[in-house]
Amino acid sequence: MKKRSDAASTGPFVMHVVGARPQFIKLAPVARAFKDLGIPYKVIHTGQHYDYAMSDVHFDALKLDDPDYHLEIGSSSHARQTARMLEAIEEVLLAERPGLLLVYGDTNSTLAGALSAAKLNIKVGHVEAGVRSFDRTMPEEVNRILTDHIASYHFCPTMNAVALLKNEGITGLFTGDVMYDALIRFSKENISHPYCLPFALATIHRAENTNDRGRFMAIWEGLEIISRQVPVIFPVHPRTRNMYPETVRSIGERLQVVEPVSYLSMLAMIRDARCVITDSGGVQKEAFLLKSPCVTVRDTTEWPETVLAGANTLVAPDPGMIFQAAQDMAGSASFGSENPFGDGCASSHIARFLQKHCL
Repeated sequence: MKKRSDAASTGPFVMHVVGARPQFIKLAPVARAFKDLGIPYKVIHTGQHYDYAMSDVHFDALKLDDPDYHLEIGSSSHARQTARMLEAIEEVLLAERPGLLLVYGDTNSTLAGALSAAKLNIKVGHVEAGVRSFDRTMPEEVNRILTDHIASYHFCPTMNAVALLKNEGITGLFTGDVMYDALIRFSKENISHPYCLPFALATIHRAENTNDRGRFMAIWEGLEIISRQVPVIFPVHPRTRNMYPETVRSIGERLQVVEPVSYLSMLAMIRDARCVITDSGGVQKEAFLLKSPCVTVRDTTEWPETVLAGANTLVAPDPGMIFQAAQDMAGSASFGSENPFGDGCASSHIARFLQKHCL
């Protein structure tokens, strides 16, 4: 474990727990809102994403301070990784005793942070509460459900999330989506990428697709077929590359496998893509907000709002179906007349609520 400072905490403060790329993005606008209101906070980085391309580059691009604690957990099985996080987070919380612990999204870091705090009678707030895919084979879905039933405060990105929590006997607060806050803030910068138009953008890393070799190879074949019509750029998640080192390779200029890119570059690529093919929840939202057609290679989605608007479609891991969905969406996507993800001030809504009710 690395600790940034030995300075003792004075007075009530909030401890944020993050560990993966999407959580760094969510933390950025919330940390800014905390600073604007003078709310003291500290940050634990579990190290769930740990190499430069998946961690440090995003702290730099998002202008985040170094975390106060870096637990350096790294990758492992879900059980072992979560157990190591529980032990390390507990050690920090016993030493620091924050007034509230704030967790984000649906990763093992989310669940470990929430459970560690609950066992010590420290209240938990969940940013992105109430999101459901209704597929409990996904570890992310299990993490979401358990975290929501542990948390005391539930900050919901959509009204649908509020309604889903109500069905489970939980009261959620509609704040909007903090990823929308981040997108508004950072897309105003001079974001760019080095790729010539047109191109399609692909990201595949979820366990349901990568743990099943048949599913993954079918998706890869679908991307190859798409690349015959339009170049495909594939920023590869380290986990995907490690699982399929002989498969995930560039095929000329048509299918380009590249290293993970910074958040700002990714926003620019999503914005300019003819179509996005993904299994990422965050990328689905970003494609919707940047008005780029999206094809989600999954059986379910936690963001049905994007499908209802006509901006996103679910497709099975079948090469022909993936190709046809990409063709169809590139020419017919619609984005609805309303934005279900709030007013772009979700982080301020969260910070003001916590300042009034918890600190």
